[in-house]
Order: sequence, then structure tokens, then C-alpha cells
Amino acid sequence: MKALLIVAHGSRRGSSNDEVRALAARVGELAGGRFDQVQAAFLELAEPSIPDGIQACIDAGADEVVVMPYFLSAGRHVSEDIPAEVARKQREHPQVTIRLADHLGAQPGIVELVLAGAQAGGGKVNG
Repeated sequence: MKALLIVAHGSRRGSSNDEVRALAARVGELAGGRFDQVQAAFLELAEPSIPDGIQACIDAGADEVVVMPYFLSAGRHVSEDIPAEVARKQREHPQVTIRLADHLGAQPGIVELVLAGAQAGGGKVNG
């Protein structure tokens, strides 16, 4: 079974974390056989943590977990913190393939998403 774990930073603002959970649910609905389960996890400030998220995937039967950092740039969290968490869980579960995907900002379709979002508008300026 193949799982996708979408990892966001986490926020003190609960509704922001809920947005990530809702995104994971929508991705799961549209996965179309590419992933048997899709979950969200957080680096800090929210639950589940990355190790707990990976463990939940494994406990649900995943023999492959793809960890996708939901970050736009490759700062310290993407280049050091998340890989360290993934490596720790991989050592605990050598029988499971735990793979780190490129972060969101490195995905090939990101430019088109930025352009589509800019054209759609819809935001308000508060002032």
C-alpha cells in the first residue's frame, strides 16, 4: 500500500492547519489509485508530527510512504529538518520505503499555478 504524507510547517492558528488537512483530504479523493491514503502532518505547532504521521501511514498498512514538503522554498526546514525526521523513521522501519519528494515550490507545475492564481484574483486588501 502506498501513502502520501503532506507535510506543512504548522501554525498556532488552527484554521490554517485545518486548511492543510482539507487539502490532504481533497488530494486523497483525486489520487485515483496513485496513493491508497493521503494524510497531513506538521513540522511543529500542530499535530500530528512528522514521525507520528509516518507511523500512522505504516500502522494503516503502508509499505511505501512518500513525504511531500508543502513548502514553497528549500529553506532549512526542507533541506535539513524534514529529511532528518524522515531518516529517523526510515531507520526505525527498514522494511518500509520512506521517500522524500521534492518540496511544492520545486514541482514542475508551480509556475502555471502561480499564473492561474494571479489571474483569478479574488483577494481583498485590508486597510
